[in-house]
Amino acid sequence: MLTSLRSSSTSAQYWRGFSRQKLALAGLLLLLIFLLCAVLAPHLAPHDPAQLDLASRLAPPSPAHWFGTDELGRDVLSRTLYGARVSLTVAFAVVTLSLTAGLILGLLAGFYGGWLDTVINLYLTNAFLALPGILLAVAFVAFLGPSLINLIFALALAAWVNYARLVRAQVMAVKQREFVQAARSLGAGDLRLMLRHILPNILQPLLVQAAIGMAAAVLAEATLSFLGLGVQPPTATWGAMLNDGRSHLFESPYLIFFPAAAVALCVLAFNLVGDGLRDYLDPYANHTS
Repeated sequence: MLTSLRSSSTSAQYWRGFSRQKLALAGLLLLLIFLLCAVLAPHLAPHDPAQLDLASRLAPPSPAHWFGTDELGRDVLSRTLYGARVSLTVAFAVVTLSLTAGLILGLLAGFYGGWLDTVINLYLTNAFLALPGILLAVAFVAFLGPSLINLIFALALAAWVNYARLVRAQVMAVKQREFVQAARSLGAGDLRLMLRHILPNILQPLLVQAAIGMAAAVLAEATLSFLGLGVQPPTATWGAMLNDGRSHLFESPYLIFFPAAAVALCVLAFNLVGDGLRDYLDPYANHTS
């Protein structure tokens, strides 16, 4: 019970400190709105996002269609709401996969060093860093074919390197600390040292990197979908909506505006949360004001 009370008190303390970051709170609110739109899309969408209505094609925003309709008469508001599902699914899945891979490889390289560190850090990560991440993702999806699963794996393949290098650097610094050496002298094994003593002390920069990585994943998904390498029609995605609307940019600019605004606001939300976490978790920052 005492442990539970301490945990609750610590969580409340963290929240009070984070709540002082006004921009971060704005980003968190935006993110919650996007999450609600994604989860409740079937209930919030006024129309079927794939329903064709050629008689109402390219209709401007109106009470019947708040965001207007596209060249096939599909409701833009409904497609924008459903597009949040794809973007957030890709963001969370990509960060989960790339963070897991980077965490494992970074832990091994930083903890053991030697030839293992040389293979992982010098050869493997540098080989991936030699290619631009988006180009690597494009090549992966183009080779295996466009689909949601292939898109997620392609972006994770391009993103794990940043996590691995960050984890390696943090582990190399923490493993020399006195509490790790004391645990080792008491007979703690390598796995226990990594999971119980090192990992909890390197989570802070990983959380910041994960939040910023989700913003990058949303932007990358929109880019690949714009190029036709993302989730295929009739599934609604923001990038595909931008691609469909570019041929009607001047006569129907709303086709570009609404999905572009969704991408920009979603990326902004993740970046604001990441910046807020970085400022709050910075040990040299002043959180007393």
